[in-house]
Amino acid sequence: MPQITPFLWFDTQAEEAANFYVSVFNNSKIVQITRSGDAGPGPKGSVITVAFDLDGQRFTALNGGSRFKFNESTSFVVHCKSQQDVDKYWAALSGNGGQESMCGWLKDKYGLSWQIVPDELPQLLNDPDPGRKGRTMQALMKMRKLDIATLKNAAIAD
Repeated sequence: MPQITPFLWFDTQAEEAANFYVSVFNNSKIVQITRSGDAGPGPKGSVITVAFDLDGQRFTALNGGSRFKFNESTSFVVHCKSQQDVDKYWAALSGNGGQESMCGWLKDKYGLSWQIVPDELPQLLNDPDPGRKGRTMQALMKMRKLDIATLKNAAIAD
């Protein structure tokens, strides 16, 4: 299968956003910055695109102008092994102008949507016992940032 690279359209913050994302995720780096030459677009030396890796996943950010905005129809899921990971990514991505939403969803300061999800959640939501599954879903629907212990306790409550 060919490599698939998410391509993110920013107004003028592509380099700033790429640097931010690289600072949030381990094993991440800026790979390449493409700048305008004499023929443009934009002033000579201005950033056109930034290629960056987030823990092995390649992304490209484009300074494309204000024509398009991010919305919730596209989001990135961060799979978390622990509550500590959930807390870390939630704080980093929702802070400094980000916006918390429900059920583990948030928008970062650039308007990009993320889901911060503990690895246990799919198992709890696919429990063959409808009572455990239902109680997990009810607990989930009341949360912003997901809390693993609360979800597990809801599942086993009688």
